[in-house]
Amino acid sequence: MFDKRAGEVMVDLFSEWGIDHIYGLPGDSINNLIESLRKAKDQIKFVQVRHEEVAALAASAYGKLTGKLGVCLSIAGPGAVHLLNGLYDAKEDGAPVLVLAGQVPTEKIGTDEFQEINLQRMFDDVSVFNKTVVSEEQLPALVNQAIRTAYAEKGVAVLTIPDDITTKKIKTQVQENAAYYAEPDILPRKNDREAALSLLQEAEKPVILAGKGAKHAKKELEAFAEKMAAPVIVTLPGKGVLPDEHPYCLGNLGMIGTKPAYEAIKNTDLLIMVGTSFPYTEFLPEKAKAVQIDIEAAQMGKRYPIEAGLIGEAKACLAWLNEQLEPNQNDHFLKESQEKMEKWWRQVEEIEQDTSTPIKPQQLVASLQEVVDRDAVLSVDVGNLTVWMARHFRMTEQDFLISSWMATMGCSLPGALAAKMAYPDRQVVSVSGDGGFTMVMHDFLTAVKYNLPILFVISNNEKIGMIKYEQKEMGSVEYRTDMESFNFARFAETCGGSGFRVERHEDLLPSLQAAAKLDQPVIVDVQVEDQPPLPGKISYDQAVSYSKHTIKKLFDKGELDLPPIKKAIKRL
Repeated sequence: MFDKRAGEVMVDLFSEWGIDHIYGLPGDSINNLIESLRKAKDQIKFVQVRHEEVAALAASAYGKLTGKLGVCLSIAGPGAVHLLNGLYDAKEDGAPVLVLAGQVPTEKIGTDEFQEINLQRMFDDVSVFNKTVVSEEQLPALVNQAIRTAYAEKGVAVLTIPDDITTKKIKTQVQENAAYYAEPDILPRKNDREAALSLLQEAEKPVILAGKGAKHAKKELEAFAEKMAAPVIVTLPGKGVLPDEHPYCLGNLGMIGTKPAYEAIKNTDLLIMVGTSFPYTEFLPEKAKAVQIDIEAAQMGKRYPIEAGLIGEAKACLAWLNEQLEPNQNDHFLKESQEKMEKWWRQVEEIEQDTSTPIKPQQLVASLQEVVDRDAVLSVDVGNLTVWMARHFRMTEQDFLISSWMATMGCSLPGALAAKMAYPDRQVVSVSGDGGFTMVMHDFLTAVKYNLPILFVISNNEKIGMIKYEQKEMGSVEYRTDMESFNFARFAETCGGSGFRVERHEDLLPSLQAAAKLDQPVIVDVQVEDQPPLPGKISYDQAVSYSKHTIKKLFDKGELDLPPIKKAIKRL
């Protein structure tokens, strides 16, 4: 370390931490660090994207998918500002991310230099660690501290680095610390465990609500559900914690959810939350006892009143409970839920088997199911398409990647880039609406540049569909939700990839099959019918709101355009 340039020392530390790639764009206030990366290109791959938001979203997705540190960089000023959306996604979904933000040279800080902004103040809310490097000697210790903090607190660590710092040699002895972090095994206190155990043994109609915190405890969760004779409902970021057609799984809850899940929650006498801070409290039980398992003490009772809280890692907590619990012999509630779920799947299959044109979004998902590998990574965007994927895609062993808490449109393409960087030998599928894809479509070129064989599937209804139906649900007339027609297949070909445009149902599956076989980035642009993403259980208030919309539209335009709510109510 002694008598080496700070940029070289930084790159060496990155290698010690296992960092093998970084997302970003070069520029004047980060170019000296870029030069260090160029010299170490055999150690660390620099992935040049077209927009810094994509760099941050990709770093966040990499952290969520692998648990490893995602790294992105930018210049000062505009580049750093562009990072913020992806960084808030990482913050809200608990992904470890390191940001390397360039800054004007040390001697010019505070002089209103070109592109100088107060980066430390700007990053303050989004970060768990946020420091400006003031000397080359300080840099190694701050790198290690930033990375350890990002891992320990599962959040964003920011290092703002004046551009001259990385060029200077470290000539004096510096503070030595280690490129090392260890995860603890945490078990709750004995009295908390006993309180939870007592509630679990007394329950007659228990329901498990499992989130992303249970993803590393799939076997333990399955065994726990069997011991409790309890159906399992999954949150959106927890999708895949049990296979969707597992006999204990009731699917999702809420606007994206199933009717059996809604009814199980409504009738339960004990809600068991595992690794989730479910925000949509209107879908939680009106009156039921609750047990919560979470690694973060601050989440205990945050969304729902609980009688017992187990602060610890889900895998360890569930393993302990499984050892202590006697099998629940009263499985009446479970069997009732399973019968309802079997009926639900039959109704869903009826919808999916429709072969008419225009193509329905549900049929798109059903056809996609035919070409997706069991161990694929699904990077799913935010919008109407989220609802159709949550309800209709039957997860087996796939990974499901999404912006769950920030719910930012445009997340699927960066997520797919990150997934292919993380797992080059696995199939990666990006699924988005036309609205989400157009927000970041420029970075399809990044997939082409690095020859990443990703299947991009676009559900194209030429609308910002979810916003349209949110406006309707409020009782308003939709406004400015239509989008211009665009041929994404031609765009893919112009970029140097492949493209398929699908307008008829009979062309859907063959196009997806052909696209999935290609060893290059490919877009399948599917023209779908605009349909409302109605919840699995439609409330009276929601139905009334749709009626309000109809009346307003009748008076505004002198026409009546009834949404298919009656048909949906009968069907669901």
